[in-house]
Amino acid sequence: MLGNAQFYHRTIRKMVVVFGTMFNDLEIVRYAQSGTPREKLKVPLSYGPKERYLTQITSDPNLIKSINSVIPRMSFNLDSLEYDTSRKQISTLQNFAAATNTGVATQYLPVPYNFEFSLSIYVRNTEDGTQILEQILPYFTPDFNVTVDFIPGMDQKYDLPIILNSVNTTTEYEGDFLSTSYITWDLDFTAKGYIWPSLSTGKYIRQANTNLIISQDPTNYTQSANSLHIVTGK
Repeated sequence: MLGNAQFYHRTIRKMVVVFGTMFNDLEIVRYAQSGTPREKLKVPLSYGPKERYLTQITSDPNLIKSINSVIPRMSFNLDSLEYDTSRKQISTLQNFAAATNTGVATQYLPVPYNFEFSLSIYVRNTEDGTQILEQILPYFTPDFNVTVDFIPGMDQKYDLPIILNSVNTTTEYEGDFLSTSYITWDLDFTAKGYIWPSLSTGKYIRQANTNLIISQDPTNYTQSANSLHIVTGK
């Protein structure tokens, strides 16, 4: 595009992976009436729109058709991207890093974008849902910072703030209001990320020879001639 060679830093994919990694190790414990732990379950996490998993749950009310639709479970989705003018930097600034033994990599500063994510929690009973929530909410005040090396070759690590915007719940019923079908918790987040432009490479300046002819009169310190010779590469 615009005369530039093809490039792909997997920036958006990395944003999705970073967000999902934050929630992929949640567990819940179910207790007996005596208060002793009865069973421990890891909460599965999948990527995709909320409607997809609601369809699986409602089409299989007894949750016996497929292990993929068992609850409790969670899903998350990247809903939208929005340019963030408040974090815009000077467009002509560049980052520099060693590319090879004889070269240097240059890259213009990234473009700030807000990544809007949604996280949905599907549970059969209230206790499972609140237990999952209590393992998430204390870390967002309302933001949580993750350090990410988006472009490894540039050796530029960025602090990625992920902001929790809202928490909402919905309860679906089977028949009358005494028969709960499932409970959904919806959490909306904003990740203040970046999208990076292409990389360029050039050579190091390995040698610079300068010849100066200076007046011998110390009271008249003037430069009468100046030559500069530059050698790049090895």
